[in-house]
Amino acid sequence: MKAKELKELGVEELKAKLAEQRQELFNLRFQHTTAQLEKTSSIPAARKNIARILTVLKEKE
Repeated sequence: MKAKELKELGVEELKAKLAEQRQELFNLRFQHTTAQLEKTSSIPAARKNIARILTVLKEKE
């Protein structure tokens, strides 16, 4: 997810995406703990997506 794409979204859509990404991060951590996660690089990628969304939300405020 690119920052440019996020800037085009509204505040409510960004908040929905943020909740979705946080849920995905939780699921990835759970899979990693139970040794079911094969692609461990998806955890930092999810964290970066959350940071991007939060940055764009702060810019809009």
